[in-house]
Amino acid sequence: MILLDAIYADCCCVDFHARNKDEVLRKLADLMARHPAVAAIGADAVYRLLSDREAKGTTGLGRSVALPHARVQGLKQFVVGVAVAPKGVDFGAIDRRKCRLLFVVLGPAEEPSGHLKALAGISRITGSARRRRTLLLAKTSEALYEVMVQHCDPTASPSAQTQKMRILLMILYDEDLLYDILQYFLEQGVEGATVLEGLGMGHYISNVPVFAEYIGFMQKRKQHSQTIFTLIPAEREAALLEGLELITGDMQTRQGAMVITVDTAFHKGSMRML
Repeated sequence: MILLDAIYADCCCVDFHARNKDEVLRKLADLMARHPAVAAIGADAVYRLLSDREAKGTTGLGRSVALPHARVQGLKQFVVGVAVAPKGVDFGAIDRRKCRLLFVVLGPAEEPSGHLKALAGISRITGSARRRRTLLLAKTSEALYEVMVQHCDPTASPSAQTQKMRILLMILYDEDLLYDILQYFLEQGVEGATVLEGLGMGHYISNVPVFAEYIGFMQKRKQHSQTIFTLIPAEREAALLEGLELITGDMQTRQGAMVITVDTAFHKGSMRML
């Protein structure tokens, strides 16, 4: 599942209005039914599926973003739509704020990993205040679609089982980056990773009296680290590292993040979550 391929221009809207959550879901279902594959399923069926998903817990993510989604029997492809509600709509978001950006993801019921990639990709896009702002400023549906296209990475592709793999280790001293990086991995098809919690040397050295006056000023957060361990396709290493630095900043000059890749002599099994 490539997010760029799933976004449908006719399912983008910049003047979305609704009085309550139920009306939001009905209008979003109608919006998604503009896609021929969804129209064949029917707007009423999509509305019921979205409502059933919301009954399990709100998809209002906070920061004025909602991400209703559903796995649809009979749908053969992923379809993504986005609506901008200028005045906001009440969607029962976790932060209790009205939602102004509404994304909808519909996809085949038998492809849970594809749903995960789509949700991760949209979560990564909306995690940036700058990106949210550019989406909200779109004046037409066509402009909204173009902005979404610009924010997507078209290089994501499924990994071939026979291709050469590399071990990627990423050490982070800034926990705020962790979730953005994991979402980025999911979007790019890296579907499994292990996160190890650790302590940096500053934690220990700062407890030695002779060093304490020099290192004691270190922020506590910089004494703890997370190490991400995963496998990546060797041919995609450069592109993935470039994407990581869009999140972390230049790791050569910025403190708090380091990445290492190592060739694998042998690997067997899978780290996939699904």
